[in-house]
Formats: sequence, C-alpha cells, structure tokens
Amino acid sequence: MKKSTEKSSNYNDIEKMDTISILQNINKEDQLVALAVYNEISKIEELVDVIYTKMLNGGRLFYIGAGTSGRLGIVDASECPPTFGVEHGLVVGLIAGGDSAIRKAWYDAYFMVFYKLKQWHKPANFPVAWNYNELANARIY
Repeated sequence: MKKSTEKSSNYNDIEKMDTISILQNINKEDQLVALAVYNEISKIEELVDVIYTKMLNGGRLFYIGAGTSGRLGIVDASECPPTFGVEHGLVVGLIAGGDSAIRKAWYDAYFMVFYKLKQWHKPANFPVAWNYNELANARIY
C-alpha cells in the first residue's frame, strides 16, 4: 500500500516491529502531545477565553479542516452537546470534501480548503487561530 500523506519518521518500518514495540512507541508519542499542550497552555487559555466571550455574545465555534484534522473537528463538535450540554450547532465541524470525506480520504480536498480560505473574507473582529504545523490542520474560530 502506498502512503500518500506520511512523511519520513522514526516509524518508517513499523510493520517490522513486534506488538509490544509498536504499543510502547505509540505511548511514547502520546506523551509528547501532553508536553506540547503543557508548553502552550497560556496561549490555549487566551484562545478559550476569546471563544467563550464570542459564544456568550451569540458566536459559534467552527472547526474547518481537511483529512484527519477535519475528521477530528467533526468528532469534537459532535461530542460537545452530549458532553457539555451545549445546543447542537454551537460547535460545528466542517471537512473539505463534505460528508463522504469523513469515511474515505480525499487527498485533493486539502488543497480545496486553502484555495477557498484564501478567497474567504472574514467579518471584522472575528478571531482566527491557525495551526501552522501542517496547513491541513487549519482551524478557524
């Protein structure tokens, strides 16, 4: 199987590892996420406070992404009503390629999102947060 989105990593030959090594490496990588969040907690606080204020004034939160980031945004948005008791539609997940891209990867959708976003004119006083690590992970709030 040809990988279309993976870059070279420490796990290029993961299929050759035994099960325990795979699990230990997944756990090792998971720990990096917690550390990355810890290192950015003050910036996350700032963003959450802005989003909260906007929501109190009738605003909504949109996750917009392509590929995995789009799927994760949809999952997070879908879980907000049952988890936090918010109205459906207050947090919205959008994925490039539409509903079918949730179940089947569509690589070109990645490019479509950024073409459309470049053309999009945002309203004044509309906070925008970007994850620059990977353009496909753009999130607009």
